[in-house]
Amino acid sequence: MAFANRIKAFVNVKTLAVAIGMAAAVQFPLAAHAADLVRLGNLKFAHYGAVAYMKEIAPQYNLKIEERVFAKGLDIVPAMIAGEVDVSASALEAAISGRASGVPVYLVAGFAKGGVRIVGRPDLNIHSITDLKGKKVGVTRGGPQEILLFAELSKHHMTWSDKPGKDVLIVYMGYPDLNQALLTKNIDAMSQSEPYSTQAINKKYGNEIIKPYDTPLEEPTRALVMSEKMYKEKRDVAQRFMQCFVDATRKFLADPKLAEKYVRESMFKNQVSSEDYRDAMENAKFTDDITVEHVQLTTDYMMKYNVGRMATPPAAKDWVKLDLLQAAKKSAAK
Repeated sequence: MAFANRIKAFVNVKTLAVAIGMAAAVQFPLAAHAADLVRLGNLKFAHYGAVAYMKEIAPQYNLKIEERVFAKGLDIVPAMIAGEVDVSASALEAAISGRASGVPVYLVAGFAKGGVRIVGRPDLNIHSITDLKGKKVGVTRGGPQEILLFAELSKHHMTWSDKPGKDVLIVYMGYPDLNQALLTKNIDAMSQSEPYSTQAINKKYGNEIIKPYDTPLEEPTRALVMSEKMYKEKRDVAQRFMQCFVDATRKFLADPKLAEKYVRESMFKNQVSSEDYRDAMENAKFTDDITVEHVQLTTDYMMKYNVGRMATPPAAKDWVKLDLLQAAKKSAAK
């Protein structure tokens, strides 16, 4: 009899536990499912801040965003080919080059505009693009800094090469290396991204020559690209990711103090001063927009100047997919 009573008590406790579990699942439905993982490739620039911030608010969208920071946009391409990255933020030029080389991605949004400055050594009194004749100009390969530099040189009927014999000698190197080379006078000028160009100016070893936005390319737009696999096979995850992106971007636009604090403290570990950040963001802005026309124009200019060395350039209309972005914006407006 005692044994039977113990069995009955055990069953009642188990029934109660199941009931409590079911009630908790109803009350907290997201807790019943693990957050969906999205692997994000990003770069370390001031105007990439909203993309980096997404991982902080991802749980609100039942997402876990793992961010991997690369040295430059072209470095993300092999990772996407290997299936190690689901979404990447990079220069539009790097995205176009990747697509041209067969990387199965779609361009799903723009996330920043501007962010480029051509800077020269103060002791050389370089005040215009034409003053670059006979000079060594540093730039990182495959980004807007490269194509905008070439567009400016072309506009002023100047020639260039990474070998001697042209009006301007191009020296290719990484972003931080450019500043060091300008500081040590190993190059005469550089076409550089923010906040590195601003730091050179504020530390007095560089002076602004031009913000290179007076060509048909105007201000460059950075691109957010998504793997075709995620876009096609994980539509719900992809849509929630885009909602998170729009939310992060609008938070940064609405609250510049939040944006500055996050970029300076979380991304740059206080290695960028408040003055550097604000000066840099006067030459760049967060956005969630991009157009098929801008992507196609950039592709055409890449072919014109042999940026990315593409054999067959991708037509923008075939791989720019803005439907997830439009849906996310519509949802945010409610």
